[in-house]
Amino acid sequence: MATLGDIGLAAAINILFAFAFFVAFAVLRLQPFNDRVYFPKWYLRGLRCSPTHGGAFVHKFVNLDFRSYIRFLNWMPAALKMPEPELIDHAGLDSAVYLRIYLIGLKIFVPITFFAFAILVPVNWTNRTLEDSKVIFSDIDKLSISNIPDKSHRFWTHLVMAYAFTFWTCYVLLKEYEIVATMRLHFLASEQRRPDQFTVLVRNVPPDPDESVSELVEHFFLVNHPDHYLTHQVVYDANKLAKLVKKKKSLQNWLDYNQLKYSRNPSQRPTRKTGSLGLCGERVDSIEYYTSEIEKISKKEAVEQEKVKNNLKSIMPVAFVSFRTRWAAAVCAQTQQSRNPTIWLTEWAPEPRDVYWDNLAIPFVSLSIRRLIIAVAFFFLTFFFMIPILFVQSLANIEGIEKYAPFLRPIIEVKIIKSFIQGFLPGIALKIFLIVLPAILMFMSKFEGFTSISALERRSASRYYLFLLVNVFLGSIITGTAFEQLDAFIHQPANKIPETIGVAIPMKATFFITYIMVDGWAGIAGEILRLKPLIFYHLKNFFLVKTEKDREEAMDPGSIGFNSAEPQIQLYFLLGLVYAVVSPILLPFIVVFFGLAYVVFRHQIINVYNQEYESGAAFWPDVHGRIVTAMVISQLLLFGLLGTKEAAQSTPLLIALPVLTIWFHRFCKNRYEPAFVRYPLQEAMMKDTLERTKEPNLNLKAYLLNAYIHPVFKDREDDDSFSITEDFEQQNVLVPTKRQSRKNTPVPSKYSGSSSPSSLPDAVHEQP
Repeated sequence: MATLGDIGLAAAINILFAFAFFVAFAVLRLQPFNDRVYFPKWYLRGLRCSPTHGGAFVHKFVNLDFRSYIRFLNWMPAALKMPEPELIDHAGLDSAVYLRIYLIGLKIFVPITFFAFAILVPVNWTNRTLEDSKVIFSDIDKLSISNIPDKSHRFWTHLVMAYAFTFWTCYVLLKEYEIVATMRLHFLASEQRRPDQFTVLVRNVPPDPDESVSELVEHFFLVNHPDHYLTHQVVYDANKLAKLVKKKKSLQNWLDYNQLKYSRNPSQRPTRKTGSLGLCGERVDSIEYYTSEIEKISKKEAVEQEKVKNNLKSIMPVAFVSFRTRWAAAVCAQTQQSRNPTIWLTEWAPEPRDVYWDNLAIPFVSLSIRRLIIAVAFFFLTFFFMIPILFVQSLANIEGIEKYAPFLRPIIEVKIIKSFIQGFLPGIALKIFLIVLPAILMFMSKFEGFTSISALERRSASRYYLFLLVNVFLGSIITGTAFEQLDAFIHQPANKIPETIGVAIPMKATFFITYIMVDGWAGIAGEILRLKPLIFYHLKNFFLVKTEKDREEAMDPGSIGFNSAEPQIQLYFLLGLVYAVVSPILLPFIVVFFGLAYVVFRHQIINVYNQEYESGAAFWPDVHGRIVTAMVISQLLLFGLLGTKEAAQSTPLLIALPVLTIWFHRFCKNRYEPAFVRYPLQEAMMKDTLERTKEPNLNLKAYLLNAYIHPVFKDREDDDSFSITEDFEQQNVLVPTKRQSRKNTPVPSKYSGSSSPSSLPDAVHEQP
């Protein structure tokens, strides 16, 4: 079990790593040839150009101004200078609100840490309960609630502090929810015109024997929204074409690389083998090979594009429908369109950057099956991940292993090795096991069929948090308890096992401290170094870049990565709230994490990250809900822990805490969440009125015409063949239709739900 010395060694190692990362970053960011790696956002905005230095050639690559190296930490105050309104204009509301999560952590845990160390630590320390017991413990555990004797009146202190911490956390959350909701409404009201403000996504368009999907969509909305419908864009199944385009781009990169290589050494033509990965087969000229392959792909691309244009099966029962006003789009997106609630399903369209085009081609009827499959797969993934968690806990509990593997004792008992294993290795091992998890969960979310990148990230984040809760938190506690108290588990009566677990739960704080230092200290410091983008940029710059446009494409600004970053933050909230009363020694490590992460990510958001989309902080209800969940879990664990301590007088009073917390969550949900899931018609009308006043001659149709064309069709000569350019003038009351069934059938169509007079002539029209 880790001691204060082990934790001290781990802290020294992680502080050393963090400091080394910061020094390396401070040096690398000053070099002119790294400028695009550490400030790519300004290049993408056209507000920064490559540094130019006169004089010696070396000045183009190395900064020889030694005075700039003295102020190597000046990026920290610079990151804090930009005001929040300016930050929203610069990086978007999503990025600004994401930073507020770290601020909430500081607002919650700085006061909690102060009062926990001022009140709870002395109460816990001044006892001899652990010293007189048979359980394995360290001096750190004497600071926890485990050191309080059973039936002690000192548990009233923990009860009062649990109420105080809960009320303070709820107060901070309430104020933040109100602030973020106001920020969102203000952002939506002041935001520039965007296509998604006028557009809804229509899914599950019913089939019709007489009309194509495009004609049916146009007909339905002209009938049911006659004064507001403007235009629409049907969705094509272009996934195969997109794969060909992607493959062609990869081949073009290889061709550019070989041409650049040949231009640098004209005496030798580059060659490669034709087999798999260029490792086998006949050796051929590389430039001729890639040129030939690109020609083949181009022919396939042209054939596939023609197939998509002319094959009716390529048109999906999905469309983006645009309206003349925001008010009309809000009404359509938030109402039921048909008697049958399973067809003509409408929702707000994601902004064009946010659309995940691959999933629009998934048949709507298969979504439920896909989600069932993923639910089962996620269950087994969570279950089987207990195996590496068990391995990590074996590293964290050497004493338990030594009893059953004594031959390892001579190696393990070397002090420096033991301190390293228990204080550093468990955290880094767990971090390594979790590296591939976000990619797996994102794949699962894509398979489920969500149609926007923001929805994919929120779904993946939800699963990641559940995974961390079950495996990293509960799994570490349960398996770690079994390892530490294995002898007690085996030789004591069954009714004593809960008591042993209750004593051991606070003692897992040492393991989580090592994880926080590895992931939250060294990991955050490593984030700012951007080692992987740095290496890849210089490789691309050397092998592929020929023009300034190539150099811009070689930059990899990345994004926040909400699907993995936010759940990890929530794990710190969970650990802090659970251990605030149980073992306060963990709190300072969490405060350092939130402070360091806030500064680092503020710098990255200002200078590096280029967010792929803007959701207007739609993720905030999830953030709030997960913090509330952490509070409830902490209260239930404290309730169970005090139950094992036989604190009969104080324990029942804890029952009210989860009830009050859940009531608080329901209040916030009813009061503020509508601002994140609905768009007020009043706000829409105000924006429409203001826009008509400022721009009375705005050609909205031209603005929206090609906004929702699949990316593979953009920048092509035949764009217009993939967009709907015809719409009917609204002066005509009758809406033309091609349905032959209308000539003889006076009843409403079973597909559209709209009615037709029985006396229509052969030139069939429908009355709206």
